[in-house]
Amino acid sequence: MDLIIKYFPKLTERQKEQFAALLPLYEDWNSKINVISRKDMDNFYLHHVLHSLAIAKVMPFRPMAEILDVGTGGGFPGIPLAIMFPEARFHLVDSIGKKIKVVADVATQLGLTNVRTEHTRAEQVKGEYDFVVSRAVTDLSTFVPWVKGKISPTHYHKLRNGILYLKGGDLADELSPFCGKVHVWDINQFFTEDFFETKKVIHLPLR
Repeated sequence: MDLIIKYFPKLTERQKEQFAALLPLYEDWNSKINVISRKDMDNFYLHHVLHSLAIAKVMPFRPMAEILDVGTGGGFPGIPLAIMFPEARFHLVDSIGKKIKVVADVATQLGLTNVRTEHTRAEQVKGEYDFVVSRAVTDLSTFVPWVKGKISPTHYHKLRNGILYLKGGDLADELSPFCGKVHVWDINQFFTEDFFETKKVIHLPLR
C-alpha cells in the first residue's frame, strides 16, 4: 500500500480502503484458485497494482469514459484503474470463466459499481469504447484486429481513442507495423523501482 500512496498521494480515504482491501481478497481467492502466481503474491502491489496504474500516469480517464479491459485475467489492469477512476466505466472480459468469477467477486466486495464483468472473447464483445486496455495478452499485431471495430469515433481525452497496452522488453519489431502512429512511455519515468526498468505503456490510436 505504501507504494500506491507514494505515487498517488491524493487518493481519497475510500480509495485507500479499496486498495488496502485488494491483497486479502486476492490471498483468499488464491488459496482456492491459482489466479496469481505465489511468487508474484509476495510483490502483489508492485507487480500487479502499481504496474496497472502506469496507465493512469499516461491517461487520466474522464467521468463517463468507457473502458474495455481485454484478457483481464485476475482483474488487471481493470480493477486498480476502476478504483482510481470511480466515475469512468469499466468492462472487464476474459475467455477463462474461473478468472472472471474471481474478478466479479472482487469488484462486488470492493463496492465497485463502475465495473461489469463478462466471460467472453474479445472478438465477441459488443459496443464502443473510448479505450481498450490490456496487459500483454499477445503481440500487438494480433491484438489490434480483435478490438479495432470497438473504438468510439468521439474523442474527448488528451489522447485519441484507441489501445493502451502494458508490455515489456524490446518492442522494436513488434511496433514496426505501427511506426508513426504508436506512442511509447517508459514506465520507469513514473515509477523508480527496478521491476519497471524495461516495462512500457503503449498508446495506439485507432479512430
